[in-house]
Amino acid sequence: MTTVQPRRPRWTITKSALLLLGIVLALATVFPLVWMVTGSFKPADEVNGASLLPSEPTLENFVYVFTQVPFLRYMLNSFIVSAAVTVLALWFHSMAAYALARLRFPGRETLFLMIFSTMLVSLPVILIPTFVVVRTLGLVDTYAGLIVPAIFNAFGIFLLRQFYVSLPAELEEAALVDGASYWRIYRSIILPLSRPILSALTVFFFLTNWNSFVWPLTITSDPDLRVVQLGIATFQQQYASDWNYVLAAATVAALPTLLIFFVFQKQIVESIKSAGFK
Repeated sequence: MTTVQPRRPRWTITKSALLLLGIVLALATVFPLVWMVTGSFKPADEVNGASLLPSEPTLENFVYVFTQVPFLRYMLNSFIVSAAVTVLALWFHSMAAYALARLRFPGRETLFLMIFSTMLVSLPVILIPTFVVVRTLGLVDTYAGLIVPAIFNAFGIFLLRQFYVSLPAELEEAALVDGASYWRIYRSIILPLSRPILSALTVFFFLTNWNSFVWPLTITSDPDLRVVQLGIATFQQQYASDWNYVLAAATVAALPTLLIFFVFQKQIVESIKSAGFK
């Protein structure tokens, strides 16, 4: 019996160029993160280039960030806003997407087209009108002013609708025959099947609001409501010559984003598969 030797992949110029391009892009992506983390453990003179001799890692930068500046308060504010927006957005977006995907009512396609068209409008275009509405409602310098305008996101409704359209209609038909209402179908059948796509949107919504800067800068002036990104910007203004403090604060702010990505990494991959994206 003859054994068939596996064919080795043939390296062409195109494959080699793509591999080299991928390595360059990976290094360009990872280098700022590595520089930030390593710089956060260095003293000020080494980070600023005043000393060329390497020194031992130090935790003094992190101690200063948490003792001399209310950075924990900034992180708490960001967590409250990000978590509240994520939970409320997933709740309302999933209901809206289910209605647009499964329920038949006049103007459904027109309504979906109007929601989808808002994805073409950038934040600077609606920044002033949104601020006027929030100020009229008396929500300036409040958590509600930070949370409510960020709940609506057409991308979430669009992605969930496409996912619900791909689900087999036989599941709902069988539940309707058994006497289940649409609300029961949504709660008992649709939501459990939506865990992969909801996990991916959880990461998207949380990271988007955790890294939010323009809207919190516009709507708040109270230091007690300052979010983490505004806190880092304040660091850059106060400690422009001490980059070690800025890097330490940025490293601490990046930890929750990395943690939530690694926790939901498997669900993100599953959501991409189930949504049919290539």
